[in-house]
Amino acid sequence: MHPADLADVAEALPEDRLVAFLSALPTARAADVLEYLSEDLRSLALEAMSTRQAAALVTEMTPDDRADVLEELEEERAEEILQEIPAAARAETEALLQYEPDSAGGRMTTEFVAAAETLTVEEALRSVRAMARTERREALYTVYTTDAKGRLLGVLSLRELLAAPEGAHLSDVAWTEVHTVLPTAPQGDVVRLASDYDLVAVPVVDDDRRLLGVVTVDDVIDAIEEEQTEDVQKLGGMEALDEPYMQIGFLAMLKKRAGWLSILMVSEMFTTSALQHYDKELERAAVLTLFVPLVMSSGGNSGSQSTSLITRAMALDEVRLRDWWRVAVRELPSGMTLGAILGVIAIVRILLWQHFGFYDYTMQGRTPIGYVAGTIACALVGIVTFGSMTGSMLPFLLRRLGFDPASASAPFVATLVDVTGLIIYFNVALLFLRGTLL
Repeated sequence: MHPADLADVAEALPEDRLVAFLSALPTARAADVLEYLSEDLRSLALEAMSTRQAAALVTEMTPDDRADVLEELEEERAEEILQEIPAAARAETEALLQYEPDSAGGRMTTEFVAAAETLTVEEALRSVRAMARTERREALYTVYTTDAKGRLLGVLSLRELLAAPEGAHLSDVAWTEVHTVLPTAPQGDVVRLASDYDLVAVPVVDDDRRLLGVVTVDDVIDAIEEEQTEDVQKLGGMEALDEPYMQIGFLAMLKKRAGWLSILMVSEMFTTSALQHYDKELERAAVLTLFVPLVMSSGGNSGSQSTSLITRAMALDEVRLRDWWRVAVRELPSGMTLGAILGVIAIVRILLWQHFGFYDYTMQGRTPIGYVAGTIACALVGIVTFGSMTGSMLPFLLRRLGFDPASASAPFVATLVDVTGLIIYFNVALLFLRGTLL
């Protein structure tokens, strides 16, 4: 069975049988299964095992996974396991633990294949074969060429090495344009580099261009998943979760959600203030209250759409900070057109309801039906346009101030547009209905 399938079996077992299950497997096999377990079960297993047994399993892991596993544990327990690991693996792991988990250094593995550029193709192949037989190399499919000081000079795939002419030196066949990242680079930079150049491994170098490690494609996929999950959660109007949904504690979940909800509630209080400001108009023209939810939700929805589009475009580097004016030029006519479409729908609905007698929007003939329909339609054009512009510009403002654009959550934009939307709505109503209902 594949280790991932064995991990599914382990997760279906009672928790008190997990250690016995892993102990029944060969050490290397158990280590592979451990890598596929969920974070909480993996931590539970390593806490329940003896320090020596846990160290034996962790030692068999790839360096990057080993560092990730120890990062998940309590500091004291992680240190106990680390002290039992062989010296070479311990030094390797400690070096990786120095970097932030969501950085290139925190994602990289030190199991890569490097060869001196002066080697011939035959010598390099013999070296790669020897590594494959005697050592574990996670990124065996890519060969990096280096100089005597370990500085990265070139790269070629294993296929290109096999197809290279006999007698050629690696310096003759390797690609010299190598795209690299520093270990402190955020994982988003690694994702973009892998995506832009279709890389299966992204080399990580220091300031002197010495090769430190590589971020393999499986870790790039994990980074993509983490980045997208974080953005989606922020767009939902909450802090990003540090753990999977089913594993995060109740109090931690409340902490992540309550803050933003409280801020949004306080913001919505301005909506109440806006309604109170126009309470006399509402008393004279109660028909206006019927359309408050419609105009508020339309503006909030258009703003949320724009925010989601621009935030995602920024994440994909389709839009940069200097492009704000180009976005504004696109969103202004888009917002007006969308508002006009919604306005026409509102007019049709009002006229039909009036015609069939479902409701008297003229307030017993006090105002022509066209005035009421025109008020709602024009208000929708203004509110949807304002919502689109606000929603598209807010991510730019946040990035300019140094914040994550994803913090421009859809609920936050909707709340902001609600308040301004009411002001637009009632001012349009005063303009159209003054002398009739108002």
